[in-house]
Amino acid sequence: MTTSVTSPQVGTDAAAPGSTPVTLTRRPGRWIDGWNPEDAVFWQSEGRAIARRNLGWSIFAEFLGFIVWQLWSIVVVMLPGAGFTFSSSEVFWLISLPSLVGATMRFPYTFMVARFGGRNWTMISAGLLLIPAILLGVVVGNPDTPFGVMLAVAALAGFGGGNFASSMANITYFFPQKEKGWALGLNAAGGNIGTAVAQFAVPIVVTLGAAYTTMNLSLAGWMWVPLILVAIWGAWRFMDNLSNAKADVAGSAAALREPHLWLLALLYIGTFGSFIGFASVFPKLIADQFPEFSTIQVGQAAVSLAFLGALVGSLARPYGGKLADRVGGARVTVGAFTVMAVGALSLIWTMPLHNFGVFLACFLVLFSATGVGNGSTYRMIPNVFAARTLAIGAEGEAKVRMQRKAAAALGLISAIGAYGGFVIPQVLNLSQQTTGAYTGAFYGFVIAYALLLTLTIAVYIVPRKSLAGQRI
Repeated sequence: MTTSVTSPQVGTDAAAPGSTPVTLTRRPGRWIDGWNPEDAVFWQSEGRAIARRNLGWSIFAEFLGFIVWQLWSIVVVMLPGAGFTFSSSEVFWLISLPSLVGATMRFPYTFMVARFGGRNWTMISAGLLLIPAILLGVVVGNPDTPFGVMLAVAALAGFGGGNFASSMANITYFFPQKEKGWALGLNAAGGNIGTAVAQFAVPIVVTLGAAYTTMNLSLAGWMWVPLILVAIWGAWRFMDNLSNAKADVAGSAAALREPHLWLLALLYIGTFGSFIGFASVFPKLIADQFPEFSTIQVGQAAVSLAFLGALVGSLARPYGGKLADRVGGARVTVGAFTVMAVGALSLIWTMPLHNFGVFLACFLVLFSATGVGNGSTYRMIPNVFAARTLAIGAEGEAKVRMQRKAAAALGLISAIGAYGGFVIPQVLNLSQQTTGAYTGAFYGFVIAYALLLTLTIAVYIVPRKSLAGQRI
């Protein structure tokens, strides 16, 4: 059974004479045919309401994806209190493996919306979160669980990292070009903040009503199951599948042959990769350097201040995008890398003071800069491909191909950048294993940020013919 709805041709935004009104055809399974958000009349009459409803549930599902993805970042620092005796290197692997798997999962997840439908895949991807959440609740309840089993369960948390790619791919089909930036920004910010919520809520829930030594660490996984079930139900009840959501495999293949994709991906590893990498290791760094501040007892519950880093970085991201619109993404990215380098240097200089307030302040500056750079670098991607279109004088079909490259590049770069979440913890692990301290790792980060800063200036600030002399 199908139903059709035709948008009325009324109001100040009425379509031009002779244009065809949008006719939606609804099929079983909440499939919608004929979706066209660029039609102003349709968008005002019913399109915006449908798109925003789908966006809201998409944000909620992605938010839970980030929570599950980053659960191990806070769970690992509580394992000793639950009777586990893993080495520092093993703990770093429990932290970093979810990021490695999550980044890899983003590639296939990008194409799942076109294969199964946005509503259907949101239900499936949310349902997959039950596996790592429930298994985490099981394995941390037994201190005799082998490290290999713990590592396998941590790897499954990578399902949550893949959700970002499919969620962004789905939402981009619902909104007109002029509102995509706003919608995708909300979707991304809603997901990123899940890291902060996980690191804030888990210590409270597992210690509430119990002494720290008798905490119920299994709740770190089980507590999210009801919310995941709500996300599955919400997607089933309120979201839609768009039949015009098509996977652009050819566009992705073409984008991978574009040198600027790899340059921008490198910058995104430096910004988003640093954000997710530092967010995942921040609880452990606090526990290593300032164990007395790892958790703070508030009544019968324990609170960790590690969530502040992810919270600050998440909230800073939209401002990086807005600032990029005003002064240029490359300039903002250069500023972000500069502050990130200064923040890392400040940590090197101040860690010998053993002052937690200074340590926290330096990290919050670093997190703020990663958030701003995250937003500005992502904003650079369409601008770079638009400049490339001008530089080669693309018209007609060639212009369309370049637009397809740009759209594909957004998903590919977000996937590649997420590998920073694996690199950052492993660099810190290597530094600790070889020198007994984290100083060498932070010197490496300073050098990396300086090189990325220089690359941004040389390629995207200095006028170049290959970019039609455009300001990026």
